[in-house]
Formats: sequence, structure tokens, C-alpha cells
Amino acid sequence: MSKIGETPIGLPAGVTVTVAAGVVTVAGQHGTLTYTLPPALSTEKAGEKLMVKRTGNQKKIKALHGLYRSLIANAVTGVAHPFSKRLEVVGTGFGVKLQGEDLQFKLGFSHPVIFKKVAGIQYQVEGNNKVVVLGVDKQLVGQVAYQIKIIKKPDVYKGKGIRYAGERLRIKPGKKVKAAGPTQ
Repeated sequence: MSKIGETPIGLPAGVTVTVAAGVVTVAGQHGTLTYTLPPALSTEKAGEKLMVKRTGNQKKIKALHGLYRSLIANAVTGVAHPFSKRLEVVGTGFGVKLQGEDLQFKLGFSHPVIFKKVAGIQYQVEGNNKVVVLGVDKQLVGQVAYQIKIIKKPDVYKGKGIRYAGERLRIKPGKKVKAAGPTQ
């Protein structure tokens, strides 16, 4: 029995879920997400709860049961309250600003780095060194935040670069001069 798949999904006010021919559409005030269910899964709506049911007990079907229940639950949460990831730009002279709908980073390169807008994602810039990535799709928000982070990963010696807000880095010590010992 899949413990995740058996858990009912609560539907908050303002979120509608429609199922037609194996396609689940979740709509809310912030957007719409659509998922196609495998043939072994179905949904059942009872009041303000949505259940994902499976037809068999094979290992693959059980795994898909939990996966699609989690995907639909994340969609319900995302259309009600968008997901967000916060990033910090750390370093002397480093910064970020909005250029239209794109992000422009100054990261110590000979040129500014432009990160283009991704469909379904919104950017907010706080100050000149904090970026907030917002969207209804949890997976897409995390993916875009990671793509921004790898533009300039944090340096392990000085800590300069782009990191998640609250991320702790282990800073390595630099080269150390050996203590003067007897010479031979």
C-alpha cells in the first residue's frame, strides 16, 4: 500500500480540479497546470477532497501512484500560493537587476550576464543582490533557480557567487606557509 498515494488531497477555496479522459487540470487564481495520468491510475473527487486510485498492485503502478498524487498535490498548492526560491548574489561588485523581464547579472566577468525570462516564471529583485524566482510549477521553479545558481557557483575559498538564501558554505582555508623547521 502506498502511504503517499492513499493520502487525500485537500482542495482549498478557489482551486478547481477537472478530470477528462485521464487528463487532470488544476486551475486557480495564479495559473493552470495539466497532467496526463497513466492508464493504471484514476481520480475520485469527494467534496473538498481528491483521491488518486490505482488499478493494480505491481511495483511500477505503486510507484506511479505516489508520484502522481504528489504532482497533483503540488499543483493544487502552486495554483493557490505560488512556489518561490530565493537566491543571493555575494561578492564585491556583484549585483543583479531586472532588464525588462530578464535578469542582468554583474558577476566579475568582462560582460554582464543576461538570464532570459522562462515561460511560467516571474522574477523579483530585492535590493541589488537578492533574486526571488516565483511560479506555480514546483519543479520548474527549482530548475530555473538552479540554472541561475550555476551561472556563477559559490567559490569555496572566498564564498563569492550565487547561492540559495540561507545556504551555508564550507569555506576552505587557502595555502598555508609551512612552519620554518630545520633545514638540511
